[in-house]
Amino acid sequence: MASEADDADHVRRPAAGDGVPAAGRRRAPRAGPQGAARAMRAALSGLLGPGRVLDPPARAYCHDATLARGISGRLDAVALPGTAAEVAAVVGWSYDHDVPIIPRGGGSGLAGGAVPLDGGLVLSLERLVGVRAFDPLVWRIAVEAGMTTAALRRRARESGLLYPPDPGAAEQSQIGGNIATNAGGPHAFKYGVTGAWVTGLEVVLPPGELVSLGGTVRKDAAGYDLKRLLVGSEGTLGVITAASLRLIPAPEVELPVLVLYPDIQTGCAAIAGVLGSGLQPATLEYLDGGALAAASLHRPFPAPPPAGFAVIAAADGSTSEAARLRAELIEVLEDGSVGIHAPREPSAVAELWGWRDTVHHAVIARRGGKLSEDIVVPVDRLAEAISETLEIGRRHDLEACSWGHAGDGNLHSTFLIAPEQPAELARAELAALELFALADRLGGSISGEHGIGRVKTGQLRRTWPDALVALHGRVKTAFDPKGLMNPGAKLP
Repeated sequence: MASEADDADHVRRPAAGDGVPAAGRRRAPRAGPQGAARAMRAALSGLLGPGRVLDPPARAYCHDATLARGISGRLDAVALPGTAAEVAAVVGWSYDHDVPIIPRGGGSGLAGGAVPLDGGLVLSLERLVGVRAFDPLVWRIAVEAGMTTAALRRRARESGLLYPPDPGAAEQSQIGGNIATNAGGPHAFKYGVTGAWVTGLEVVLPPGELVSLGGTVRKDAAGYDLKRLLVGSEGTLGVITAASLRLIPAPEVELPVLVLYPDIQTGCAAIAGVLGSGLQPATLEYLDGGALAAASLHRPFPAPPPAGFAVIAAADGSTSEAARLRAELIEVLEDGSVGIHAPREPSAVAELWGWRDTVHHAVIARRGGKLSEDIVVPVDRLAEAISETLEIGRRHDLEACSWGHAGDGNLHSTFLIAPEQPAELARAELAALELFALADRLGGSISGEHGIGRVKTGQLRRTWPDALVALHGRVKTAFDPKGLMNPGAKLP
């Protein structure tokens, strides 16, 4: 969107008045690899001005949250544009000079999608943090791509509104990256993933065109829904610079309940009971025995009896509605349970969710590292997928566990590794291939919310016929004929 009032797709090139120096369009001098990288940084500095190009580029931009599994690379330059026009200028310069472009948000990704494995330009959106427009009376906001998830949610909440998507690392993950991966989170069960809340996008497409797709209207059947192609495209089609998003009135309260079970089968039967009951919890999460044990040190509830599975469900709405719904959820979930924790005070509720957020780090602390994949299966195959994750770990002599979003069948299937033991990482990579085969066999997908990135490149052929993989390639070529947008990510 070039402006909040613009609902039609349109394209423009940055004009001279956009503040992009014409001198920045000069050709980069030819030199050896190091000399070419220095020349690239000098040219980009001339384009963007002082302080907008890191020299030397920081190593932090060479990896994301997959660093523990050895996913890291090298880069030639890091550009830090401050406006959408500057993003367009950088993409235009890079396309003119055949320089690969790796768009980057907060670096919290779990699929290596923003890792420059073979050099090129990392284009960071971290300085695009503005609010373009905020209309609380009609429940919408337009923000730039570098705003963090947490900052957006706080801004909405100040006006009594809610932006429901809540992927992890909310203080670090950025809206542009969330859209580029179509990120999920615990509340996706009731409210949907990030893409469900996007009504418009501002995107820079090769060879440097600033494009507005959609806008503030909620219905548009005039053309192909190109913005939906950009959602989940992982930076391979263009660079998202801003988004128009839907909001809803914030619920008055959210009341969670943690229920413990003796084993996977009993816990998954209780989950099936909730899904079949017609009740609509805001979240429906699970932890298997390994994840529960790892996180038990910091639990905000009394020491449980021996438990091999946990379910966290939450009810939201008005105080009376949430209390009624939680009571009904407990009635369904208590069958076969060995313990129930249902906090009421806001501080106790916050403690429970804070504990849930520690699971990721608690599991890592067991051995210092982990390899985790976000497979998704039909919800009626959830128990089978959780049990098979443990069996795959045993076959590869690895401690395994899983946790995730039970309501939509999304597992974070995890193998614990010691970073100083390369043999363990190698076995875990082989175990991950078995996870992908498991997801395919159960009628699921190799990624529920983290995307393909570079970790799973080439795995699309597991579940899609060659014709569909080729179709993806043709879409990519239509947007990016030179193949410079995040090369090596998502597609084979």
